[in-house]
Amino acid sequence: MNRVLIDTNIVIDLLAMRKDFYEEAADLFSRADKKELVLAISALTFANTNYILTKLKSTKEAREILRKFKLLVEIVSLDEKITQLALSDDDFPDFEDGLQYYSAMENQIDIIITRNKKDFKNSKIPVLTAKEFMAKK
Repeated sequence: MNRVLIDTNIVIDLLAMRKDFYEEAADLFSRADKKELVLAISALTFANTNYILTKLKSTKEAREILRKFKLLVEIVSLDEKITQLALSDDDFPDFEDGLQYYSAMENQIDIIITRNKKDFKNSKIPVLTAKEFMAKK
């Protein structure tokens, strides 16, 4: 079974119900709910998503959404090694993308799903959009 790292933008597409992107994200998470694949997110994504949701909803509502969401995903840790790798890698000028990438590498993730493939152009792990991934399944 594929282990897939979901980038922050896809998680926010789902939980904030972003108009042009929600359906693809919902399809992806529906497959995880059916145990067809394992979706992983970095601890950083969880924190960033909470921040965004509290701008759109109350803190209480955001926490409740995240409690339910947590049942669908595996949260991979963000540690000193991953941080150091991201800081040292000029192939990922965006530090957050480097953290996502090295979280995937260190946790034996098979695929990264994002809307911003260009941010992962030097990835050794396949990088797909949600639409591309769903088309392959």
